[in-house]
Amino acid sequence: MGLLSILRKLKSAPDQEVRILLLGLDNAGKTTLLKQLASEDISHITPTQGFNIKSVQSQGFKLNVWDIGGQRKIRPYWRNYFENTDVLIYVIDSADRKRFEETGQELAELLDEEKLSAVPVLVFANKQDLLTAAPASEIAEGLNLHTIRDRVWQIQSCSALTGEGVQDGMNWVCKNIHAKKK
Repeated sequence: MGLLSILRKLKSAPDQEVRILLLGLDNAGKTTLLKQLASEDISHITPTQGFNIKSVQSQGFKLNVWDIGGQRKIRPYWRNYFENTDVLIYVIDSADRKRFEETGQELAELLDEEKLSAVPVLVFANKQDLLTAAPASEIAEGLNLHTIRDRVWQIQSCSALTGEGVQDGMNWVCKNIHAKKK
């Protein structure tokens, strides 16, 4: 295929825009994950006070990723961002076992939200590079993910710091967007 035909094909099929909501408790690694997706420097990350938005090109899609702060006082505002969400990415600090119950409650509340009904969910079991990290299978069991019947979901082990597993999760996201858009 020549360059001209590739350019014509790209012009005739512009990237579809997809809205991704990136949520999770504070210090779960959401912003590091977002910067990893955007191929940005992750050496200086500060807690998100409000939100970050980044657009990332992936597999013919323009992914508009909304990273919303996870501090307890900010979480009630999450619902302001639910409208028109195509995919929910929920990030969990796999090494912070003391907060598994809290993060599970937050995820359960999100899954009950009417504006997020049937929205595919990717759970990133982050910080797998740490020795104290719980495996994704244990987290899935603890969160009762196997009981989710109203949407497609996936749990993906990852390390936002090293990038390991991040692309696998995003491949799942793009595959599900392709299926949804057809």
